[in-house]
Amino acid sequence: MASGPMEQFEIDRQVDLFEIAGQTVSWTNSAFWMVASVVAIIAFFILTMRGKLIPGRMQSLGELSYEFIADMVRDTVGPEAMRFMPFIFALFFFILFANLIGMNPYAFTTTSHLAVTATMAIFTILVVVVAGVWKNGFKWFKIFAPAGLPVPMYAIIVPIEIISFIARPVTLAVRLFANMVAGHVMLKLFAIFAAYLVAKGGVTALGAILPIAGTMAIVALEFLVAALQAFVFAILTCVYLNDVYHVDH
Repeated sequence: MASGPMEQFEIDRQVDLFEIAGQTVSWTNSAFWMVASVVAIIAFFILTMRGKLIPGRMQSLGELSYEFIADMVRDTVGPEAMRFMPFIFALFFFILFANLIGMNPYAFTTTSHLAVTATMAIFTILVVVVAGVWKNGFKWFKIFAPAGLPVPMYAIIVPIEIISFIARPVTLAVRLFANMVAGHVMLKLFAIFAAYLVAKGGVTALGAILPIAGTMAIVALEFLVAALQAFVFAILTCVYLNDVYHVDH
């Protein structure tokens, strides 16, 4: 376990694989726990795919998971966007499992690194752009120029819309990254403070009751945040996919 609040986010190079343009490509602890998240997701859904007429608890959980994402896509974008449902499904469960695995003090929170969250955010926006142009052609760019405005207003609205669109991957990436980092830092600080008071012994050790209680409260909150951030990333992706099907909104 890391001794300082920021050491838990350090990338540990485990195996050097090969070099490209003088840069070493390595297998790291981050890569390991990302793969572990994927394996855990696959294992979870294998366990839920019983195919029984009367589903048990695990099968019901799997079916509810599917319906939860399917309803999210249908209600936010529409039934025509169900082709993107596997993408939203994969995003949601990867972020959820990565966040939950990161709650283990001996694991690594992959979503606490901006490189990971930024990659997912940029790829999401690229999917929206490519799908929008593929479906609507160059008419898709009308999303930056809403219809019905006085002509002089376009000089103001179009730059604002473009900046707003460019900010989408930034906010997607930073929101997830910042929430994971902030929560884990607070959790570590409370735990370090409690351990310090206990190590002092005597009457001082009694003061550890409050930081221990605070640590327990933050742990509960972090589990909630882990699920909430996966939901926020998925629902905002659905909102952005509206631009593919509703260009003239």
